[in-house]
This record gives sequence, structure tokens and C-alpha cells, in this order.
Amino acid sequence: MARDAIGIAGIDMQDEQKRLPEPSEIGNVACEFGEVVSMVDIDFDAYRRANERRTVRRNVSLPSYLNEAADRAGVNVSALLAAALKQELNLSDRP
Repeated sequence: MARDAIGIAGIDMQDEQKRLPEPSEIGNVACEFGEVVSMVDIDFDAYRRANERRTVRRNVSLPSYLNEAADRAGVNVSALLAAALKQELNLSDRP
């Protein structure tokens, strides 16, 4: 949860060309009784890649009979290809 909050805020700051704050020194963090200080690591580039939801155009070649059959059946070839790639790459948990 903290990594997501920091990741979203950080990539938003990067997109707005704002400077990211420096990490706090653990010894300089004020803590009230009963509170816990946690260190959270984040790689903003990796977080951005893992959470990117934009689509890209990809040119795919397939036999014309398959294209015609897909058109007749009303199959969305892009959606089918995306689903097959997710399954092949074991990424089916991603939207």
C-alpha cells in the first residue's frame, strides 16, 4: 500500500517535472509512542513499467483465411491476441 502511494505520487511528480524529495534519514524521523517507522523501497521506472496501461499499435501478420474467419465470427483479434499473450506469459492477473 505504501509502495503504491509513493509510486503513484512519484511518477505524477516526474510527469509534472517536479523534483522528488530526498529520502528521510531513519534516525531523523519523529515517532510518537506506539507508532512504527517503516522503510519503503521504490524503483519509479520499474513501478511505471509494471503499472502502465496504455495500448500500443502492433502490426501482426496472419493468414487471410484466419482474418476472414475472425471477421465473420465477430472476433476482436486484438483482444484475443492480448489474452493469449497474457496466458502464454503467465500475466493473466493483469487487466
